[in-house]
Amino acid sequence: MIEISFMSANWVARQLGYSMTEGWKQGEQATNAYFEPLVTYRERFAELLREVRALGFRKMDLWTAHLNWKWATDVHIAVVRDLLAEYEVTLSSYAGAFGETLEEFEAACRVAKAVGVDLLAGGCELLANNKNRVCSILKRHAVKFAYENHPEKSSDELLDKIAGTDEELIGVCVDTGWFGTQGYDAAKALREVRDRLFFVHLKDVAEPGAHRTRGYGEGCVPIERCVETLREMRYLGGISVEHGPEDHDPREEIQSSRRMLEALLA
Repeated sequence: MIEISFMSANWVARQLGYSMTEGWKQGEQATNAYFEPLVTYRERFAELLREVRALGFRKMDLWTAHLNWKWATDVHIAVVRDLLAEYEVTLSSYAGAFGETLEEFEAACRVAKAVGVDLLAGGCELLANNKNRVCSILKRHAVKFAYENHPEKSSDELLDKIAGTDEELIGVCVDTGWFGTQGYDAAKALREVRDRLFFVHLKDVAEPGAHRTRGYGEGCVPIERCVETLREMRYLGGISVEHGPEDHDPREEIQSSRRMLEALLA
């Protein structure tokens, strides 16, 4: 059964009052600054989980800006574990970028495992020159890694990034929105990477050439055909509902997208 989850990076622009004028890094920095202080962490993380539940989700993909391996202490981790149990939310993945050194990548694996996650989904430049050592770290911590496409313009480019790695430990996370941005058929990509597909970030974007996210059915990504392809493939992994606009609160669109996805999967 395909499980649906909420991507907490959907709120990338929230701490900026949905006026993210300088791009993703601006929102990421603001979110880290808001969540890092331990004195307010329980209150702020609890608020996040309450809203996830209010939007109709019981599963969540935890963005690194909400619990960053760079600043997470044992106390932060304990708070996350306590609140996940209290609000009955389970984590599907740990999402984001996982460092530029092997030590940083190991720190990300350690935090993920500590909060009960066995899948990292995002970016890792270390794969270019450290595939064997990355695999060793993943195996040591009993977690898997799904490399997510961003600049890759085709499924071949995506698969090239993980070529020669252990298929049990490293696969791909298809971000349908980024394939839309690159002008590549996301449904076609899903079929082409099926043997290494670990996870899906289901996202719509306004048009090729830019990365302005939209609610499902409002952009250029063939959302219905993507879901149909996953069903035909008998895919049993997770789908993260992702929509992080720079200029407005996405909650209503996320609810509509969740309902649309549930209907397509029914």
